[in-house]
Amino acid sequence: MSFYTSLSGLKAAQTDLGAISNNLANVGSAGFKRSRAQFGDLFASSPTQSTKMTAGQGVRLNGVVQQFSQGTLEASDNSLDLGIAGDGFFVVRGSPPRDGVTFTRNGAFHPSPSGQIIDTIGSKLQLLPVDASGNVTSTALSDAFDFVLPTSSPTDPTATLANVSIAIDGLVTATYSDGSSEMLGKIAMASFPAVDGLRPIGDAHWQSTGDSGLPVINTAGNGPLGSIRSGALERANVDVTEELVALISAQRNFQANAKAIETAKNMTQAVMNIN
Repeated sequence: MSFYTSLSGLKAAQTDLGAISNNLANVGSAGFKRSRAQFGDLFASSPTQSTKMTAGQGVRLNGVVQQFSQGTLEASDNSLDLGIAGDGFFVVRGSPPRDGVTFTRNGAFHPSPSGQIIDTIGSKLQLLPVDASGNVTSTALSDAFDFVLPTSSPTDPTATLANVSIAIDGLVTATYSDGSSEMLGKIAMASFPAVDGLRPIGDAHWQSTGDSGLPVINTAGNGPLGSIRSGALERANVDVTEELVALISAQRNFQANAKAIETAKNMTQAVMNIN
């Protein structure tokens, strides 16, 4: 029995090492959120059995849980690089025919050849419609639309796009060569009842699940969504020193369980050698 108990410890230590290694590998990934392996003990006994005479049966993995703490915002020289100071997520939509909606903290956006503002995997940043005063007219996800850079002023085709600015509340304003301006919309953001239930799909993108609950769509400055910083990117929330200490601990845990297995093997061998 001690052999299988220690074997569960080996597997747990290996999973812990895997989670820590993934954290360290993604130190330079924008918007990455570190993960932590959580474990629980295994114990079983019959109703008539005294628990004082029973040892546990090892350890099991409860889950690899993501830690959505705030990462450091690092300044950049690209106004389309967006960082979130808060708990919100950018809403992005994939390419047809599926048009899948995902959520990301990686604000490294750039224009496509057709003028659409896309992220690192080609998904399009979504905007919410606004009125003439810049107030959002709908927060329904079905009313969100792709962020597309205009080529010219809607009132004067000869006036070309001169600048695009993004305010702290996510309001996108286009300024044209004739001095006129136009509010294009506000950047759509999402929050979730249980953020740790989100399903990661890579590149600092997540999908909503039954565990996370449905996304609540709104704009920056509302509730826990936080504010948007133009010209900044959120770094991974990985503390290298903390991860290295955890790595040493996981390594020693692995070695201790391996030693326990070796001891159990030697004990079994000694019993087998009794004449």
